[in-house]
Amino acid sequence: MTDRRRLRIEVRGVVQGVGFRPFVYTEATALGLSGSVRNDSTGAIVEIEGAADDVDRFLARLRDRPPPLAVVESVDVRSVPPAGGTGFAIADTSRTDGGRTLASPDVAMCADCATELRDPRNRRFRHPFINCTNCGPRYTIIAALPYDRSSTTMADFPMCADCTGEYTDPTDRRFHAQPVCCPGCGPTLRYRDGDGRGTDGEPGLLAARRLLRDGGVLAVKGVGGYHLACDAADHRAVAALRARKRRGDKPFAVMVPDIDAAPAVADVDPASAALLRGPARPIVLMPRRSGAAVDAAVAPHNPDLGVLLAYTPLHALLFGLDGDEPGPQVLVMTSGNLGGEPICFTEDAAFERLSGLADGWLWHDRAILVPCDDSVVRADMPVRRSRGYAPLPIALPVAVPPTLAVGADLKNTMAVADGRYAWLSQHIGDMDDLATLSVFDAAQQHLRRLTAVEPEVLVADAHPLYRSTAWAHRNAGGRPVRSVQHHHAHIAAVMAEHGMDGSAPVLGFAFDGTGYGPDGAVWGGEVLLADYKGFQRLARLRYVPLAGGDVSVLRPYRMALTHLWAAGLPWTPDLAPVRACPAAEQRVLRHQLETGLGCAPTSSMGRLFDAVSALAGVRQVVDYEAQAAIELEGLARDVGCVTDGYRFTVDREPPTAEIDPAPVLAAVVDDVRSGVASGVVGARFHHAVARLILDRAVEHRGYAVALSGGVFQNALLLRTARTLLVDNEFEVITHRHVPPNDGGIALGQLIVGNTA
Repeated sequence: MTDRRRLRIEVRGVVQGVGFRPFVYTEATALGLSGSVRNDSTGAIVEIEGAADDVDRFLARLRDRPPPLAVVESVDVRSVPPAGGTGFAIADTSRTDGGRTLASPDVAMCADCATELRDPRNRRFRHPFINCTNCGPRYTIIAALPYDRSSTTMADFPMCADCTGEYTDPTDRRFHAQPVCCPGCGPTLRYRDGDGRGTDGEPGLLAARRLLRDGGVLAVKGVGGYHLACDAADHRAVAALRARKRRGDKPFAVMVPDIDAAPAVADVDPASAALLRGPARPIVLMPRRSGAAVDAAVAPHNPDLGVLLAYTPLHALLFGLDGDEPGPQVLVMTSGNLGGEPICFTEDAAFERLSGLADGWLWHDRAILVPCDDSVVRADMPVRRSRGYAPLPIALPVAVPPTLAVGADLKNTMAVADGRYAWLSQHIGDMDDLATLSVFDAAQQHLRRLTAVEPEVLVADAHPLYRSTAWAHRNAGGRPVRSVQHHHAHIAAVMAEHGMDGSAPVLGFAFDGTGYGPDGAVWGGEVLLADYKGFQRLARLRYVPLAGGDVSVLRPYRMALTHLWAAGLPWTPDLAPVRACPAAEQRVLRHQLETGLGCAPTSSMGRLFDAVSALAGVRQVVDYEAQAAIELEGLARDVGCVTDGYRFTVDREPPTAEIDPAPVLAAVVDDVRSGVASGVVGARFHHAVARLILDRAVEHRGYAVALSGGVFQNALLLRTARTLLVDNEFEVITHRHVPPNDGGIALGQLIVGNTA
């Protein structure tokens, strides 16, 4: 037939272990096409032959309707001579040199598996480990690629005849689903109480649910590690967990059984709903619902609540199916660790390290190879990119040699890259103890194995005392270690996300708490004209002394007094931070400020937020990072639109303009003395910072504006600044794929460290 065509189609991206070959097989056979599909080391190769119209239909479906978990980076098509033949086949995997397979992240239980879990007629009814090609564990159980069962932790569970039949049937939803199992051949669910008594299966599940109902704390094994769970409505249970974990006031996330339950605890908009029920199932930050059946101690003084849906079959069973004995329907679900430690992911660690935290353990014998905390997102940005997203690649705007970027010391995420792909690790945490360093080392080895990247270059933060930087130098093995300034990396990260090749600089606002500057100061309120090659510091927040380092970070009242001193404003006892600072500490602090003893100069915008929060009477001492700013923002949100109030002044003396907060601080003090509500003070301050950004952008018009750094996790500030800039016809780029905080630093390091 003259209209018969044959195409060779090369598909690149995450197309292995996600049901791609069965999808191709089904579509091809439905259209009566012949040919084959096979995996190779970079993706999948399809050869398809048949009537021209049918071939075109197949190609359209391939491009427009791939399986839900597939990430198709490219589809290259070329015509080849017809070969004839009938039928369509799934061929064996072929590995070629020079390519790379992309591993899938861990994926939440799909709707089909959720239906089977609840169906008494299904052989996987109530099976805690139900999965298929569209869902289940991936990244955390894969030891190496290609993605075969033998290279996962499921290798310890030989498939029964029924599961083998599904696994080898191209028309079945479980075709080549490597974690496939059933009650007859899968892992075993187990429960252990605080006295060491154990029970397996359904009795153990019932015991765990009763423990939660009775106010206990349960350690439960998830996909990437252990959680600590308790009844979110039970004040005594929440308070006990908070005390045992040494959590201070840091918020807990809560888990609900399904999307229908989420509006009972939070105000869920359409964008948040889409994130909640998507395959990644992250923790989504949303405004807490008034009257929610969640104890105030879950997220004290915080306007938002982090909510996630049950994402494993075990979670669904823990909440209970129809007819089950009832248990709590909103659970605190927080990382299984003591404050500051990495998450537990092995049974030995869970039984030892959580022994003083949990009253019982619900676990199983499917091993986790690499820990992976839950991801955290807002509707418009990631806050922590981890489970459900790692190790999905991020396309780079420029090619780089094989590189390892070690990230920062707070909220550490490292990354590897080669060519036009970068792979960011899961969230590692704060690099402040040996356990986290050990997790970092294991994670970078795992990521390198999965990506086949053997780094020729290492890139680190320029801070000489960062533990991540020290690790890079210790492990360089003769390879070059390149340093990148912290705030330059922030701006480069958001540029890279938006596909900018660096040929045109951007006007970057890098606002955060702490970053090492080339002059030895603590930077954090920077306006940079930056490309990948370098940056010019156009403006900065005026330096003030950071007295005692972390002492002033943990006590915002000290930053308030410091900013008052720098602005020439007196420490009068009618101001909350003055009352909060003991007289003896005031004397020592004043001596430090006047002599410079134990002080480092800082331009940190994060510390200015702390100072204003303290002056407004919101928060004098913090239990977790950015608590003072978060609570100030929460009060400010309730005020509504503010268009007047405070203004910064700017000394434009070259080479770097100095942004002076003294007029803002004086206005804040006047408002406080006049009895203006804390929320109004906060709203006026947020608008002043947003207006500062607009004014600097107008002064340097002609560049796209990039917003990065941890301060831009502040939803009110980000929204206000972006609105002002867009209304004044500026192109604005913000983070979409990596966090604006230090969890995104590694992406910027990769690019800057490889740009001459």
